[in-house]
Amino acid sequence: MNQMNNLPILAQASGNNAAGGFGMWGMIAIYALIIVAVYFFLLRPNSKKKKEEAEMRNALEIGDEITTIGGIMGRVVAIKDDEDALIIETGSDRVKMKFKKWCISSVDTVKDTKQNAAPEKKSFFSKFKKSEETEKAE
Repeated sequence: MNQMNNLPILAQASGNNAAGGFGMWGMIAIYALIIVAVYFFLLRPNSKKKKEEAEMRNALEIGDEITTIGGIMGRVVAIKDDEDALIIETGSDRVKMKFKKWCISSVDTVKDTKQNAAPEKKSFFSKFKKSEETEKAE
């Protein structure tokens, strides 16, 4: 008889624990937040970096100074798009080497980017700075 009286109490207690905690939707929300955090902190920056590197390699021109992954520095003398390769010239003795484009780590040539860049955005306070500079000049 004692066991019969305890059954409703046990069922009621287990029901309260499930409803009082996070439950299924809370756990799904936590997993979703973890997946979103992994995407924004690991996957997205890595894909942006790969895209920038691909743009750098595709924008190579003859005459650019480059550095390879192995540390070899030289000047591009030819680009072979059909082989996805380029030929660089190193040193004063004009040694020529052929490399794949994927081995380029950086382009060391400084290019004038002001022609391609968008016009500068002016802030609210730049108006006041210019007026102060003109007053000082007078």
